[in-house]
Amino acid sequence: MGFPIVRHRRLRQSAAIRSMVRETHLNVSDFIQPIYVTYGTGVKQEISSMPGVYRFSLDTLKEEVQEIAELGIPAVLLFGIPDTKDAVGSSAYAENGIVQEATRLIKSWYPDLLVIADTCLCEFTDHGHCGMIHTHERDGHVCVDVLNDESLELLVKTAVSQAEAGADIIAPSNMMDGFVGAIRAGLDEAGFSHIPIMSYSVKYASGFYGPFREAADSAPQYGDRKAYQMDPANAREALREAETDVLEGADMLMVKPSLSYLDVMRTIKDQFDLPLVAYNVSGEYAMVKAAAINGWIDEEKVAMEILLSMKRAGADMIITYYGKDAARWLSVR
Repeated sequence: MGFPIVRHRRLRQSAAIRSMVRETHLNVSDFIQPIYVTYGTGVKQEISSMPGVYRFSLDTLKEEVQEIAELGIPAVLLFGIPDTKDAVGSSAYAENGIVQEATRLIKSWYPDLLVIADTCLCEFTDHGHCGMIHTHERDGHVCVDVLNDESLELLVKTAVSQAEAGADIIAPSNMMDGFVGAIRAGLDEAGFSHIPIMSYSVKYASGFYGPFREAADSAPQYGDRKAYQMDPANAREALREAETDVLEGADMLMVKPSLSYLDVMRTIKDQFDLPLVAYNVSGEYAMVKAAAINGWIDEEKVAMEILLSMKRAGADMIITYYGKDAARWLSVR
C-alpha cells in the first residue's frame, strides 16, 4: 500500500514542537480590561449577567486597578455610571464627572497604566441614546431621531474633558457621522494633539450588547440604535466606515463585536495599516461564563480559544472582560 509523502502530523507530535511552530500567540500586553465606575461609597456590585465583573465606586477602585497593573495588563477602558442623567448627557463632559474623577485617581496611583476613556453619551442621557435626540409621534408611537451634528459638539466637549483629566487615549463609540474628525479637531484646538483616538470604527447594532446595557445602565428608552450602528448583514460597508475614520485622523480602528465578525476584522486588517482593536463584548463573555458555570464547557480552554481567534483574525489589541483571567492563565502556561 502507498503511504503519504507529506505528513502534517510530524509537527504536532509533542508540546515542544507545537510550541515552536505556533503561528499566533496571545500575550498579556494584548489585553485591555474594561472597568465600570460609579458614585457612592463601598460599592463593589457584581453585574448579574456578567459574573466576575463589578461596578466600583471610587473608594473601592484602587484594589481592582492594582490587580490589573500587577498582572501586567497595560491598559483599562473606563465606563462611567453617573448619579444624574439629562437629555444632553451633561455628566459626560463635567469636570467632576465620574470618568474624569476615576481617570485622575488611576493616573495618580499608576501613572504608567494607560487609561482609555470611552467617549459616548448613552450612559449619561436620560433617553439612553448616544447623542441628542428629537422625539415625535407617528401613528401613536414615539419616534426618535438622533441628531448627528448637534451631538458632535457634545462629544467633542466630552473628549476634551477626558483628556484634561489625564486620559491617555480617547475611544469614541457613538457612531455619529464625522465623529473622528470633530474630536480630532477639538482635541488639537484644546492642546491635545498628542492624544490618540481609538475609534469604534465598525460598530454593529448587535444583540451581544445586552449585559453591557445592564452594567452601564444605558439601554435606550425609546426605539433602538439601528439608525446609527451598522447592520450585521453588511461587510463592505465596514470598509467605508473604517476608511472615513482613517481619513479623519483615527490612530486605531476597532471592530465591535468581534466573535461574529472575524471576517470583517480580517478585511479591515488587510486593507488599512493601522493598529486594530477587537472588542470581546459583554454578551460573548456572558455566554462563556454561563456555559462554564453549568459545567458544559472548559472555561479557560474556550475563552482562550476565542481570544486567540481574534488575534489570528488580525487584532493587535483585545478589549476583554477576560483580561485578568487570561493574564493568569498565560502566566502558568
